[in-house]
Amino acid sequence: MSKKIDAALKDLIKALEKHAEAVGGSRISLKKSERASARVQETATTYAQVVYEKSGLESPLSLVSLNGLDAATLSSLAAERDKLSSKKKK
Repeated sequence: MSKKIDAALKDLIKALEKHAEAVGGSRISLKKSERASARVQETATTYAQVVYEKSGLESPLSLVSLNGLDAATLSSLAAERDKLSSKKKK
């Protein structure tokens, strides 16, 4: 397996585990769950990007839908993802 794909996969798995912890308990913190969701989106995007760069194949997650979230929440999550992404690049 490619080192980049392996690293992206590990990051995605960690993000999914943190998301599951954030939304799986009896008390769900909205802020914590939103951050975890943004991190999942960021790592999924990175994973899809490195897979595409290596293989030319489209993302296996492209059919995942965000139905159920309102536009304000989606906008907030996108902003949080972009903020995290810009910090990571520096």
